[in-house]
Order: sequence, then structure tokens, then C-alpha cells
Amino acid sequence: MRKEYDFTNAKPNLYIKKLRIQIPIRIGIDTINFFKKMAEDTGIIYQNLINLYLADCAAHSKN
Repeated sequence: MRKEYDFTNAKPNLYIKKLRIQIPIRIGIDTINFFKKMAEDTGIIYQNLINLYLADCAAHSKN
């Protein structure tokens, strides 16, 4: 590696808000089945549907 790097022309990461991390989470089988059924109806992967639902809850500060 170089001793020094020049970041004077560096650009910010435009995709920083889209970063995701993988976490272990326990979700009831009925809930998973609900989202899988919704996934069949909408054509969206059920994990994405769960993420969209949680993101909406966070955006609207739902308890």
C-alpha cells in the first residue's frame, strides 16, 4: 500500500443511503407466510416487502 493517498478529487458515495446489513431476526411463521403470499401477488421478493414495511414504520415513527 502507498504511504499516502490523495483524496482531493474524491466524490461522496451517492448510494450510502441504500447500504444494507444482514442481521439474524426471528419472525413467526404466520408472518413469513403472510409476506410470501403478498410477494406472490405483487411480484416483489418477500424480504424486500418486509424491509419496505419496516422502513415505512421507521419513516412514520410508528410504535
